[in-house]
Amino acid sequence: MRTVFYNGKIITPYRMVDKGSLLVEDGKITGIKEGDAFPVLENDLRIDVGGSYLSPGFVDIHTHGGGNADFLDGSVDAVLHACRTHMRHGTTSIMPTTLSCPEEELFRNLDNITEASKITENMPEIIGVHMEGPYFSPQQNAAQDARFIKYPDRAEYQQLFRRCPLIKRWSVAPELPGALEMGRWLKQNGIVASIGHSDAVYEEVVLAMENGYTMVTHLFNGMSRLTRKNAVMYLGVAESGLALDDLYVEIIADGKHLPVCLLQLIYKNKGPDKICLVTDSMRAAGLDVTESIIGSRESGQRVEIEDGVAYMPGRASFGGSIATADRLIRTMHHLAGVPLVEAVKMASLVPAKMVGADNKKGSLEIDKDADIITFDENINVKHVMVKGNLWVKDIERND
Repeated sequence: MRTVFYNGKIITPYRMVDKGSLLVEDGKITGIKEGDAFPVLENDLRIDVGGSYLSPGFVDIHTHGGGNADFLDGSVDAVLHACRTHMRHGTTSIMPTTLSCPEEELFRNLDNITEASKITENMPEIIGVHMEGPYFSPQQNAAQDARFIKYPDRAEYQQLFRRCPLIKRWSVAPELPGALEMGRWLKQNGIVASIGHSDAVYEEVVLAMENGYTMVTHLFNGMSRLTRKNAVMYLGVAESGLALDDLYVEIIADGKHLPVCLLQLIYKNKGPDKICLVTDSMRAAGLDVTESIIGSRESGQRVEIEDGVAYMPGRASFGGSIATADRLIRTMHHLAGVPLVEAVKMASLVPAKMVGADNKKGSLEIDKDADIITFDENINVKHVMVKGNLWVKDIERND
């Protein structure tokens, strides 16, 4: 059966088609045209978008959970529930993300994510696992539990990859002993090496790039800034991320982790082709609550939620985002003034390219997977299609 979306404003990586139609067959996009809809065939499923936007589904390469479930909660059901929560808000490709935690808990939950990746019903596609930690700077741990932070251990990270070949990205502080060797190993094994929770200076960031690191995790959050040492000024990771053109950066565009003026500065410096919008969401994403837990129920840390963001106790630092992907677009477009085509690109094609999935994900192009969403002027998601399957009406909303 074919699906035809028509009477929609189609967002491509390059422009906006004011009125167009999109054809889906066998889980793939097979036609895009301006003007009138594709001719009617028997048994077509036809969806009148009513002038709303037709967009690629969002690709979230950094999220810890949602809907009161965390990817480290210890069950396949928790993984599925968190993924489905984000799907309701337009995420069609997702990369479950870990935290620094006990080793046995990490192994168990990598197994759960692997099992969940085999399930396709009412699900965004799990395109990999993002390992956030445990190889971080103690000076920049932020919401990462300091009890489990350590130096890179070659035997350990190789064992983790053997256990879970779904690992496609790893955030590491590159100034740590053994981190440059790890960067080279990650690159050799097709894993994106990302600079995160790091206290490095500019020269160490350059060295990291020479050893396989290609991006910065949640720019300006959990990292070193401009410092003075014995009258000499040193750029931190944050400024290095802006200064080094070849580095990709991810930003938590919830309007809280970074003020609008800083979002605009990052956009001005990096442009839409080097920025990945991510939720970095914890379990409270999609909920209206005042407190929650970041990490697993078993070993996680309690956080307070107020004004659309989570805080660690005492408000010393943020404790994670409660954003969903639609909020990222809303922030960048409505508040930061970024053109909608570019905001969508930063939440779809750029992260897909960053993790090597852009051959089938991230844009509305013929022969790519039919990962399609529709939304209105306020970025309220109306339809979600994953690989040709329209699921949104079937998802329970009793979080």
